[in-house]
Formats: sequence, C-alpha cells, structure tokens
Amino acid sequence: MQQQMVTEVIDSRNSFFDWKLKEVWSYRDLIGMFVKRDLTATYKQSVLGPLWFFIQPMLTAITFMFVFGKFAGVSTNGMPKLLFYLAGITIWNYFSECFTKTATVLKDYAALFGKVYFPRLIVPLAITISALVRFGIQFLLFIVFELYFSFKENSVIHPNATILLTPFLLILMAGFALGAGLLISAVTTKYRDFSYLITFGVQLFMFATPVIYSVQTIDPAYKTIVLLNPLSPIVEAFRYAYLGTGYFSYPLLMYSFLWMLFLLFIGIIAFNRVEKTFMDTV
Repeated sequence: MQQQMVTEVIDSRNSFFDWKLKEVWSYRDLIGMFVKRDLTATYKQSVLGPLWFFIQPMLTAITFMFVFGKFAGVSTNGMPKLLFYLAGITIWNYFSECFTKTATVLKDYAALFGKVYFPRLIVPLAITISALVRFGIQFLLFIVFELYFSFKENSVIHPNATILLTPFLLILMAGFALGAGLLISAVTTKYRDFSYLITFGVQLFMFATPVIYSVQTIDPAYKTIVLLNPLSPIVEAFRYAYLGTGYFSYPLLMYSFLWMLFLLFIGIIAFNRVEKTFMDTV
C-alpha cells in the first residue's frame, strides 16, 4: 500500500495582506494550551492564588474611593462610589491586561519563537482569551455588588436593556488592545525604549478615559476632548448599561468600532511583517 506523505512548507515570503488566518485556525488547539498555561501559571506560586482576581479590583476601587472620591471630590453622578469605580475598573482592566501583555509578546516569547514554528499570532490571541476569563471573574464580583446596592432602599441603580451590548463592548476592547499591542510589539523589536513606557502609558491613558469619572460630570469644555478618545464611549456605555448613568451614544460606539478596525488592521500587518525577522534584533 502506497503511503502518502504530508509536507508543510514554511515560507517567509507572503503578500502584504496575507494574515495567515487559515493557518492560525489550523493551530487553534494550541491557543487552548496557551490559555490554560497562562491561567495556571500566573498565581501558581502565590499564597492567595486565584483570590488575587478579586483582591486586585477591590483594592483599586477602595483606593479610588479615598483618593478621588473623598479627597479630590470627584463626582460619581450620585452612584455609590464603590460600584461606580468597580464598573470602570472591570472593563478597563480587560483592556489594560490584553494590551500590556501583547505589547511585549515578541520580546517575552523570543526563546520559544526561536525554537519551534507556529503562527506567532497564536500567542496574542491566547492572551486576549485568557484575559477574558479573568474579566469574567472580576465581572461576577461587580455583579454581586450591583445586586447588593440594587436591593437597598431608595436605590439609584437602574440597569437597562443596553446590557445586551456587553459582548460587543468586549469585542471592541479586545480589538483595541490586540491592535495597539501588536503595533507596539512590532515597534519595540527595533526601539526597545518603548517597552519601558508601556506601563506608564497605560496608567496615563486611563486618566484620559472616564474610568474614575463620568463624562456627564466634567467641564463641557473638556467633554469633546475626552470623547475623542475611542475608548471613552465604550467605558461610558458599560457603566450606563449596568448602573443607568453615563454618556451613551450609538454614533460614538460606531466611531469606536471604526477606530478599532483600523488599529487592528494596522497592528496585524505590522506584526506579521516584523515577526519574520525579529529574532535578529530581539
């Protein structure tokens, strides 16, 4: 019986718009392996383990309550301070984690990439999915507090049908984080200085996004500037859906969607062009 040999040809030459998505799909099992490894390794040697998924957003929200709520007097538009800050932190943390890990993926996984071939886009996709699991855990914490404040007497919490847009909002955040992260990752292979600015840049960008404040409570002169940030409509829509307060606008969400597509398009192209030669510079 004649045996048929299967040969896979790995060629560095590809067209400008060849994203190798078919090849990525054929390696989809590897994405699951990376997600599982990432989730189990993150807090494997820590004392509290997965409890950090709950502790981190709670400590951040409590810090914001004292620093911005009590001392700085930043308005939460009548909402309970803890719940208001948790809403912003929950959706922002998803973007922040996806972006910071994707932005250094070529440098962090250089040793693995130098030993075995697989589509490099697999790792950023796995990062985005594993961060989604963490978001789910922190989202449950947010829902618990929302239910608590909702059943209190004279509650000002008014969830609405916009909750149904939650998957769309997460897709927008994931697309922004993935696109921006891939672009920065491609740049840092040649200009290492960018890797030192990532964490600081994310923290600075958070203040340009209505995480600790609402667009409805800031000076009208700055409102337009804040809304030019394509992440602002997403955070505001998330807060409006679950709390009933926030600046919700379908045209602004479409504005964010178009920005996300553009950034994702540029990021994937830059990443695919660089990943073929980055081992020479990392």
